Amino acid sequence: MPLSLCRRARHLAAMHAPTPPRHDVGFREFVALIAALMAMTALQIDTMLPALPAIGHSLHVANPNDRQWVISAFMFGFGAAQIVHGPLSDRFGRRPVLLISLAFGVICNLTAAVAATFPLLLAARVAAGVATASSRVLATSIVRDRFVGNAMARVMSLVTIVFMVVPIAAPNLGQLILWIAPWRWIFYVLTAAGLLTFLWSAIRLPETLDPANRLPLSVRRIGEGFRFVLMDRLALGYTIGSTALQGGLFGFLLSVQQIFESEFHAVNLFAPVFSAMAATMAAAAFLNSRIVMRFGARAVSHRAVIGYTVFATLHLALALAGLETVLTFAVLQALMMSCFGLAGANFGAIAMEHMGRLAGTASSVQGLIQTIGGISIGAAIGAAFNGSTVPLYTGFTLSGLAAIAAVAFAERGKLFGRS
Repeated sequence: MPLSLCRRARHLAAMHAPTPPRHDVGFREFVALIAALMAMTALQIDTMLPALPAIGHSLHVANPNDRQWVISAFMFGFGAAQIVHGPLSDRFGRRPVLLISLAFGVICNLTAAVAATFPLLLAARVAAGVATASSRVLATSIVRDRFVGNAMARVMSLVTIVFMVVPIAAPNLGQLILWIAPWRWIFYVLTAAGLLTFLWSAIRLPETLDPANRLPLSVRRIGEGFRFVLMDRLALGYTIGSTALQGGLFGFLLSVQQIFESEFHAVNLFAPVFSAMAATMAAAAFLNSRIVMRFGARAVSHRAVIGYTVFATLHLALALAGLETVLTFAVLQALMMSCFGLAGANFGAIAMEHMGRLAGTASSVQGLIQTIGGISIGAAIGAAFNGSTVPLYTGFTLSGLAAIAAVAFAERGKLFGRS
């Protein structure tokens, strides 16, 4: 082909190529977009909590504990799919994998909205978890593409501040929808939120993975990612620690609506009290963003996980003594969630310190372990619900002790280091 024709062909191709997203996304918008991606997980869970009795009644679920599967099914799909999204994004880039997953999530929530049976609803929830997993994995990977160490911990803390507005507002949003419409409209709202996030990402989010760092897609590399995480003492210890803490938190999410319904007989207080407790986690995440660069992720998170365990043990003692009230529940749970807010982002950042070019795969492996392990622990705690808070705070206490042991393993017994 003559040179002039080649140039003309390239010119025409460039004219008709899709317009790429802008690459001048500012720091604040970057944090807000990453927060929106991560908030999709909390939105999918917390809006459901007030609706569990209505869903169970509408779809003829006999055992009240079985209603918890609306949450658990989503989390199992969410956890299992993380091992797929990371390697795919390492091969094809963060952006295409994210956009396809967000679009799939819209379809899943529409399916849940029209589900006529409980099994179909659960199937849609598993699929929605699979789709939403990309938001969690790729959000972490995108941040890791641009930041590392304490700087990454700071960004993740800022992200946590923004997306923690969702757990604060979501139960109230779910309750508001139930006041004016059937529970199915919660899924229509989730569909709209997913569509808006898709459009924002499609228009504004650039590709953050350097083409030179793209890796071939292979089962061997996924196995290498597992080996890399499991053989790295730091990554393994902090991943196990995060798994234990999340296990307690999932147990709380699965049990809390029934606690207000069965033990406190105060269903109307559930949404505002839950929001107030979630607000303390957001406040702790904001505090972490201000102090982590000064004191270091280790010093902050190690003290936080010890505080978490102390408060859990105190709460268990009160529950065993029959002294549990709505006030003691709210105050001590808020203190525990504050500690979780100080530990969570820092644990994740430390676990990723040595991951480098395997950031996507490593994030997937860690997410798989944390979510499947955490929801398995949480499901066991939720299934043990007996009308009191004793099973929940037994689980919290054990998870805190396990997290301390895991961190001590990772740091070879040297806790409270600065970096």
